[in-house]
Amino acid sequence: MTDEQYAFVVVSNRLPVDRVVADDGSAAWKQSPGGLVTALEPVMRQADGAWVGWIGQPGEHVDPFDHDGIRIVPLSLSADEVEQYYEGFSNDTIWPLYHDVIVPATYHRQWWDSYVEVNQRFADAAAAIAADGATVWVQDYQLQLVPRMLRQARPDLVIGFFNHIPFPAYGLYSQLPWRTQIIEGLLGADVVGFQRVADAGNFSRAVRRLLGYTTKSPYIEVPATASTPERRVVAKAFPISIDVGGFERLARSPEVQARATQIREELGNPNTVMLGVDRLDYTKGIGHRLKAFGELLADGRLNVEDVTLVQVASPSRERVETYRQLRDEIELTVGRINGDFGTIGHQAVNYLHHGFPREEMAALYLAADVMLVTALRDGMNLVAKEYVAARYDEDGVLVLSEFAGAADELKTALRINPHDIDGLKDAMMQAAAMSRAEKRKRMRGLRKRVRENDVDHWSRGFLRTLAEVHEGGDADTDPLGDLEWTAERPPLP
Repeated sequence: MTDEQYAFVVVSNRLPVDRVVADDGSAAWKQSPGGLVTALEPVMRQADGAWVGWIGQPGEHVDPFDHDGIRIVPLSLSADEVEQYYEGFSNDTIWPLYHDVIVPATYHRQWWDSYVEVNQRFADAAAAIAADGATVWVQDYQLQLVPRMLRQARPDLVIGFFNHIPFPAYGLYSQLPWRTQIIEGLLGADVVGFQRVADAGNFSRAVRRLLGYTTKSPYIEVPATASTPERRVVAKAFPISIDVGGFERLARSPEVQARATQIREELGNPNTVMLGVDRLDYTKGIGHRLKAFGELLADGRLNVEDVTLVQVASPSRERVETYRQLRDEIELTVGRINGDFGTIGHQAVNYLHHGFPREEMAALYLAADVMLVTALRDGMNLVAKEYVAARYDEDGVLVLSEFAGAADELKTALRINPHDIDGLKDAMMQAAAMSRAEKRKRMRGLRKRVRENDVDHWSRGFLRTLAEVHEGGDADTDPLGDLEWTAERPPLP
């Protein structure tokens, strides 16, 4: 432990801030975009919080510093660690395995060794700055060993873990050579959170199969060891969300509305604008979406002068070979569709391989008549919720894959199986032809759901459940009920 002690510590692969270098060479820090930072920022400010994470560039070392009331504790990773722990085990072993092996997972022992070593560094950094009885919330699949490492080093801590991606069925998970070590790592937490009920069930089944522990949803009974007493761990779903109010205010701004109008004009004012927004990842079903759109044009059911598809595909993991191949495939498909069906004045697919600021995304959502979310497997998919939050006009249609976590909540979307190309084509046609009355009815249901379950609801729900479990309460009680926080637990805003 160090002289710096914090009652609430977040541990994630990346820090909540990005370094920005100005034209004159001076560097400053700005808050990273994303729902996780938005959700935890007020909690951390009120609870004397610190955030442990990697700075994002290999080989760089930065001393801890304060940013907007939050203590930032950067970890340095070498180029080899980035290659083996992050690009290797995290993103070429765990990511494909947890996403139903859409592409084959790769298993290398040296990647696993690096994963263990880096997880230990994260755990050591968190343990060093956590106050007595502090709450430590570990985030995501890159750090699945950290809860157990923290439990062994600091049994006084209250430990939560949230998995932002799916957790696979046992038949897939069992392929992992280090399957038991991962399960034991996660069981170091008091609460293990997942996006979907099915994910929590998959995890509990893996615990039973590999360790033989007693499970009765949402509880897992962890027997005593020589160094730890018997414990009860909670594994349940806490669907993550977005800052709904903030996104709606952005969409209502005159600047964003004017930009939405301008976007449609730049596209030639087609009758229907379809939109896809994704990281360029094989889990997102971009190829399936393009195939369906291309076939609709070939069948004559859509006309390029009436309907345009805008596909935003932000760069992702471009040093990983699978992702390089995916980019080539998508760009070849886009080129073929535009070559076959585009005209001088109308492009069939507007393909944008770069990211955009939130203001531009809000404008794109307002400009789009149809939002296509065709994920083959997705923990949640916050783009679907952002589209709904932006549509304060109760217009627009959300076409949503049943394999995205958001499908559990957004019941009035047009649900599709992206593998069923004919079904996807029919849904796209239904969305394009939908009456204004049906659009409003469906969008009202979607907006009610996202407003009730925003990112604040998610963070409060998880942290209150964590406090209740630690105090011996019932994890099945309403996590947003009138629960009193003890003096030892950080208060919620």
